[in-house]
Amino acid sequence: MKTFAVLALSTSALALTAVPSFADYTLNILHINDWHSRIEPINAFDSTCSAEDDEAGKCFGGAARLVTAVRDRRAALEGENVLFLNAGDNFQGSLFYTTYKGTVEAEFLNLMETDAMVVGNHEFDDGEDGLAAFLEVVQFPVLGSNVKASEASALGDRVREYVILEQGGERIGIVGAVANDTAELSSPGEHVSIIEDVEGITAAVQAVQAEGVNKIIALTHVGYPRDLEAIARIPGVDVVVGGHTNTLLSNTVEGAEGPYPTMVDNPDGYQVPVVQAASYSKYLGELKVVFDDNGVVKEATGDVHLIDASVAKDEAVVARVQELAGPIEELKGRVVAETMAPIDGSRENCRARECEMGNLVADAMLARTKDQGVQFAITNGGGLRASIDGGEVTMGEVLEVLPFQNTLATFRLKGADVVASLESGVSQIEEGAGRFPQVSGLRFTFDASAEPGSRISDVQVQSGDGWEPIDPDAVYTIATNNFMRTGGDGYSLFAENATDAYDYGPGLEQVLADYLAANSPYQPYTDGRITEAAAAEQMAQAEAPAAEDEAAESEAGEAEPEATDEPAESEPAAPAMEEPEAAEPEAAPEAAEPMETEPAAEPAGEGTHTIARGDTYWDLAERYLGDPLEWRRIAEANPQYQPRRLPVGATLTIPAGM
Repeated sequence: MKTFAVLALSTSALALTAVPSFADYTLNILHINDWHSRIEPINAFDSTCSAEDDEAGKCFGGAARLVTAVRDRRAALEGENVLFLNAGDNFQGSLFYTTYKGTVEAEFLNLMETDAMVVGNHEFDDGEDGLAAFLEVVQFPVLGSNVKASEASALGDRVREYVILEQGGERIGIVGAVANDTAELSSPGEHVSIIEDVEGITAAVQAVQAEGVNKIIALTHVGYPRDLEAIARIPGVDVVVGGHTNTLLSNTVEGAEGPYPTMVDNPDGYQVPVVQAASYSKYLGELKVVFDDNGVVKEATGDVHLIDASVAKDEAVVARVQELAGPIEELKGRVVAETMAPIDGSRENCRARECEMGNLVADAMLARTKDQGVQFAITNGGGLRASIDGGEVTMGEVLEVLPFQNTLATFRLKGADVVASLESGVSQIEEGAGRFPQVSGLRFTFDASAEPGSRISDVQVQSGDGWEPIDPDAVYTIATNNFMRTGGDGYSLFAENATDAYDYGPGLEQVLADYLAANSPYQPYTDGRITEAAAAEQMAQAEAPAAEDEAAESEAGEAEPEATDEPAESEPAAPAMEEPEAAEPEAAPEAAEPMETEPAAEPAGEGTHTIARGDTYWDLAERYLGDPLEWRRIAEANPQYQPRRLPVGATLTIPAGM
């Protein structure tokens, strides 16, 4: 026990004044976590940075800047004790991973002279074989005390429980652990089991101590809350360098989730510093730890460094990244599925109403996360950037639809916040804003003619084979993309009020490609999950007079026999009932007269449209007038037609555009 050791040594120091004082030991720990294959720089929304934004200095991270940042910090600390640690999840998140399956990440981590790494859950995304290929390339120890590979495993003994490194004449023990639910989050396979993290680390700490080492770092991929509540409290652990929750800890960055480091009381009577450095290579963490001779942390200070445009790119890495990008073009030509018809992903539809591509992408997101308890999925129409032709579907076409390399994200949110977020989603339809929500497992009605903030109604959540109204007080598990989950496109409540958020699932383009492959040949469809209330209301209003007339005629027809039971008196009623029928030929021209005279009243540009099956005034207003909210003008120009019963083949008058 470290407390006992400190007391014993203090007593000895008092009794043996001739014994020299023990020297402190200072260790500098550089660290990253959750890189997620961001080989190229990222923008403010953690998506791949465009060349234009990068040139303008608006981007962060990427391999070329990260190599420079680590090298520069090592140079600044020359002569001191320095370790560079990686807290896992280097896999998954870009086409570089899709193409090279981890070997590119290994190459650059080697270049950074990584001292040790813990496996993350995403290191198992391509099974143990994918991780085994990575282990063949790396030149540093990879840890996981709770990763137990059988003799049949391709991993062999290369995922180690711990490693002991020497720095400045001192031995430093490093133990590692991955999230307990890795088997659910990823695919370790039948030959790999994940035991409980505390059990694994405790055993590893005891093994390190048995070798006479008293300075021990827990390098973890279990998440910030777990580090605080469990890992930092394991006797013998002195420092925790973590990952998995992609937590930004800082003393200077606004919005950080906690101080850097966060100090935790260990049951042995000392404090343990816990650090994490967000994700995607946007930050490099730097912790300075001062140990006494008994391995007890006396002082822990530091913060994260923002890797922005002020950090120069390593030119050799830039050239290498460009070289590696070549085969990615070949990937784009790979056929992934077949579709039975074109899939509409047009801007004008996906940003204003339910669209085929929106249904496809949202369905794919929900299918991928259904076994995680996700109840519905929401994605932004503006994130859908292309349609797909019928026939063979290539990976390039998928990437044209989803070009931002966003990741699948999950979180929990109250029903009231879901409805408020949908309100935000439909608040800028008139502007063609990208925030319009495409959904799966959810349905709703919106009224574009109402004021923003009061357009959403009748929100329902799928329950088995049926539907039930959304409960404002209930908490739902939701899938979206990482851009929206972090507040993009106006979905601020996804960032502010979400709980249990995880933004680092597989790339959205891969989710879509996998779903298409599993459902090939795919049949595009819409099913009415999003209802346009304005059009429905217009139709109902237009039908109301006709319905009233029919009811009146019906009542009249039934009432006249009740007026008299005598046949002689009912006979004259027959001609009276026939008189409106006789008048109808005269009424028709009267109804048609506005069609003939209206052109003179309308500005130039008025035209006609032949009604086709499926036409609505809403759609026609958008096509001809540029605004679906102008449907009333078409209805007024054609009073002879009932909107719900537009006769196919008939001619509509289309008023001139404004």
